[in-house]
Amino acid sequence: MASFNIVMPKLGESIQEGTITKWFVKEGDTVEEDDMLFEVATDKVDSEIPSPVDGVITKILYAEDSLVAVGEVLAVISLDGEQEETSTEEVAEETKTEKAETVSEESENSVDDSRKLSNRFYSPLVKTIAKEENVSLEELESIEGTGAGGRVQKKDILAYIENKGTAAPVAKAQPAKTTSAPVVERKAPMPVSIGAGDAVIEMDRVRKLIADHMVMSKKVSPHVTSVVEADVTELVLWRNKNKNAFQEKYGDKITFMPIFTEAVAAALAEYPLVNSSVDGDKIILKKDINVGIAVAKPDGNLIVPVIKNAEQRNLIGITKELNRLANAARTNKLEPAEIQGGTFTITNFGSFGNIIGTPIISQPQVAILATGIIEKKPAVLETPSGDVIAIRHKMYLSLSYDHRIIDGALGGAFLRRIADLLEQFDTNRAI
Repeated sequence: MASFNIVMPKLGESIQEGTITKWFVKEGDTVEEDDMLFEVATDKVDSEIPSPVDGVITKILYAEDSLVAVGEVLAVISLDGEQEETSTEEVAEETKTEKAETVSEESENSVDDSRKLSNRFYSPLVKTIAKEENVSLEELESIEGTGAGGRVQKKDILAYIENKGTAAPVAKAQPAKTTSAPVVERKAPMPVSIGAGDAVIEMDRVRKLIADHMVMSKKVSPHVTSVVEADVTELVLWRNKNKNAFQEKYGDKITFMPIFTEAVAAALAEYPLVNSSVDGDKIILKKDINVGIAVAKPDGNLIVPVIKNAEQRNLIGITKELNRLANAARTNKLEPAEIQGGTFTITNFGSFGNIIGTPIISQPQVAILATGIIEKKPAVLETPSGDVIAIRHKMYLSLSYDHRIIDGALGGAFLRRIADLLEQFDTNRAI
């Protein structure tokens, strides 16, 4: 009797486990391809996982709220449409065998290795068909999926193969080197005294994961922070003058963050070493400039959606994409691909009324920018008739960077360039 194992998917480069927050099916249910099976939560995003095949749910191996490692079997689907007696031990043995076969296949098949780098989710069935039919990652990425969220289904790849005709197989890509996330060293906690009136609050799952990631980042990267003050008076006056017309014309509010993002993307193009990652004793210069923007969720946790290829977008495009991602983040509707691939991050301390901050780098990036609140301040201006004191709009920009590869000269020059771009904002640009 043919069966298919549903495994915990890998929803991001650094994701090693996920929590099953909800099952949409129960044992004995009949499902069709693309029916939702379960919801999984990680430290990055919550996602609903669809079924890659038609069949009957014969076994559910993990209950809701279970924390499960990537690759573990979660459920078994009978492809014959019949109930199948499958013991937990048998499934566990099949899982071990499948894992061993997977390791062997990955070592022999470089196409599978390169496919892991995709931000798009592919079911095991689709990947198997692609492998057997010599469909490369680039071809798979180009297929327009008809499933939920544009997911490629079996019928989509079969239609592509049929239309492909007798084209010669695409050469296999060379395997891409991957680096596992550093392991956080856990030491015995310092004893904490608890008084009679003290309240004890258990960290939620996301807060625990964020805590681990922050500790790991401080252990991995020697952090250095540089600070500049920027005079953004002209920028503020331009926005005040045009914000209503902008919203009326494009249907989106324009805040200061899209302008900051535009300046950061331009500066990263000029200083590519800041747009990189460290792999042992190697520096990986990133081709794409993908800027992550930290967004506060209603539960108090932060999530960082990513604006892909930010340097290729104009201010209107950045504004629309940022607003879309921020709204999706606040309503827990971000797709896994929308929080992956970031090469640099911006966090806005100014939204909380703070003037300055020293943020922690989001690994495996090498720098993060914090923007402070914009305040009116008296400042000395040079004029043809002498110095004068005027009221100006000013803000602090602080850059935390990885001192393994970014020294003070580069970090300072990059930060100064962002400030210059903001201070020299073109107030004559049309909306």
